[in-house]
Amino acid sequence: MTALLRERPAWYVLGPLIGLVVIGLLATINQRIGALGGYSNVVERATGRSGSLGWKAWFLFGVLGGGLLFRVLAGSSTVADGYGWLTRSFDDPVAAGVLVLAGAAIGFGAKYAGGCTSGNGLGGTSFGSAASFVATGTFMAVAVGASFLLRAIT
Repeated sequence: MTALLRERPAWYVLGPLIGLVVIGLLATINQRIGALGGYSNVVERATGRSGSLGWKAWFLFGVLGGGLLFRVLAGSSTVADGYGWLTRSFDDPVAAGVLVLAGAAIGFGAKYAGGCTSGNGLGGTSFGSAASFVATGTFMAVAVGASFLLRAIT
């Protein structure tokens, strides 16, 4: 089992599986995939604005739980170099702080954009949403620009 978990399945396996999930959600409950909706649902439940957890919260728990289960079953870290440049350049507390701030910025941006990268990139574009195409293009352009910037300064 450990040897199986050390290698990520190929893109041509995972891509169609994700596509089937997107199509399945559309066909069964007419909803689009997205992790931000799950986080929002958990926050709303915790603050009393919602009476129960919806399917997106359980989807988020499944994503997080699946990642944790993978890590536990793998037996050791499957990330060879941590977070790359970040963990090579900074101590653990600094790297953790940067990751928390980056996560907060991503969460704010995703909420402002009306959905996260999975919601807009997978679900919204599958529905043909013009706003999701623009948001996904913006995500990609910023990621490419940030990659070039990091390469230039390191």
